[in-house]
Amino acid sequence: MFRKKAEMPSASDALPGRPNPIPTAERHHVNGHPLKGPYPEGMRTAVFGMGCFWSVERLFWKVPGVWVTAVGYAAGHTPNPTYEEVCSGMTGQNEVVLVVYDPKAVSYGQLLKVFWEGHDPTQGMRQGNDSGTQYRSGIYVADPGQRREAEASKAEFGKALTERGFGPITTEVGEAGPFYFAEDYHQQYLAKNPGGYCGLGGTGVSCPVGIAAAA
Repeated sequence: MFRKKAEMPSASDALPGRPNPIPTAERHHVNGHPLKGPYPEGMRTAVFGMGCFWSVERLFWKVPGVWVTAVGYAAGHTPNPTYEEVCSGMTGQNEVVLVVYDPKAVSYGQLLKVFWEGHDPTQGMRQGNDSGTQYRSGIYVADPGQRREAEASKAEFGKALTERGFGPITTEVGEAGPFYFAEDYHQQYLAKNPGGYCGLGGTGVSCPVGIAAAA
């Protein structure tokens, strides 16, 4: 078992990975939609890291307007990593969830509300009892519009957390970059294993909807 690390590896120190994707599921276990597409016209994507991706994915597949979700790895150095490699702390990859959604039914701002309220974004390289670089809080944006909304919501929610006695937000906001689908058994894990481990917990602080638009 690899030793978990709390510091990001450099690109030169990271594991080499592999040129081809690792095998994964073809369809979503809950709604049957194709995990890798093609997605219906007009759908948009969002990528979030909030700790253990099993719990995070369940939060988002329940949101009305979300067409499909998938767990995977992003924001690191190692291409097409395995779960064991990510857990070693030597890939820089984060456990993330890809959310494919209909912007006519649910806004990016509403997804950000689920993100902020669904975990504690002040914990650095951990979430609850899960520690390591793959459990860091992150928003990985697809375009400048998403970045503006993400940064605005981060600033506003940070104020709300400070008023309740929490420390500063450690969430990183960065470019989406490549998304690498995780192994089959991780996809929709808590639908396949309803009594499975869920390490997610929020702060109890409410995030107002529409703050990004107002900003």
